Amino acid sequence: MTWRGPTYRMVDGERIDGAWTHIWRRYSPDGEYYLDDLIVFADGTITCGECTDLAGLETLLATGRLAVSNSTTPALPEEPSKWASRHGGPLTPEGLLLEVADRIEALNQRPTAGDRCRDAIRSFQQEPTESRRALLRAAYLAVPSHLRTYVLGDMDRQDRPLRVLFTDIGEAVDGDGPVVTAEMHRDVLDYFNRGDQGVRSDQKRRAVWYADDPSEPGRAVLTSHETVYPRGWPEQPGLFMLRNEFPAQITFGGESYASVLHGYWALSAADASDSAAIRDAESGRDARELGGRAAHRNDWPNVRLAVMAGLLRAKFIQHPEAAQVLLSTGDARISYTGLSDSPFWRDVSDGRGRNWMGRLLELTRSELVAQQALRS
Repeated sequence: MTWRGPTYRMVDGERIDGAWTHIWRRYSPDGEYYLDDLIVFADGTITCGECTDLAGLETLLATGRLAVSNSTTPALPEEPSKWASRHGGPLTPEGLLLEVADRIEALNQRPTAGDRCRDAIRSFQQEPTESRRALLRAAYLAVPSHLRTYVLGDMDRQDRPLRVLFTDIGEAVDGDGPVVTAEMHRDVLDYFNRGDQGVRSDQKRRAVWYADDPSEPGRAVLTSHETVYPRGWPEQPGLFMLRNEFPAQITFGGESYASVLHGYWALSAADASDSAAIRDAESGRDARELGGRAAHRNDWPNVRLAVMAGLLRAKFIQHPEAAQVLLSTGDARISYTGLSDSPFWRDVSDGRGRNWMGRLLELTRSELVAQQALRS
């Protein structure tokens, strides 16, 4: 099964995170199965045409309303060798229930069956006794059978080292594999230890490569909303000052503009008369309307980011009050939203948005911080 996400639902104003996968569903006992979405949420709610929970999902599977496979799909041929096979066991209703329960744990950032198995491996490494080997075996068998392939995260060996370890000395692994020796058990322990050494080496390497990564989590995303003020802009400073339509007179490239929007669209125009008309527009919105209708310079797609960056730099340097508002956002990612700007400039939830305005505001903010540091 392949899980996809993120998704969520709102309950009493609270966001409940979820994930979804495909499952086979039918309406009547003798009806045909068709693919549907099985959505699992952190609070244990499960939806697939109806809301239920883990016990309800078990009932739906037992009655045939839901199925892990289409009954018309031919069964996979039986593997000639269990030891040589590179596949886990078949997906069963019981396995699905275990995987869904694990998914709920993961959504709540709690340990899954795979996590508990890896904890048992570490416990066995610290004290490789028979009792801990038995606990590790139990932890591995708690992983859904169809997922008992890459618990170790090793694409080459898969989970074979574990299967060797669980097999008693003198017996064949999986019944058709190699006969286990004491040396093979020691090799498995060495394999675990080498893996830990590799992880530690990688952590040291990343500590050097990512030395400039923030050690503390950043502030929550700040959303800059497009807002209309029919009675005029507020007198008290606020986040609305980050908007390009905010009337902040700026000088850029030897010309004066009533707002960033006036400057951006005036500089985009190929014709000097269009540029002048946009520059003198009554409002930023009017400047955008005129600029959108005018013919643009041939090089505009290649220079527009640099022009916008220069206009923002001018705005916040020439208007210290607006600069303080921008600096007050700290290190928060800025999501610039609205409907009037193209998805190139704004944040759009469907993936089209590139949020260049938000990115350039963050860049301008970092430049202001650097300038303050130089002055102090």
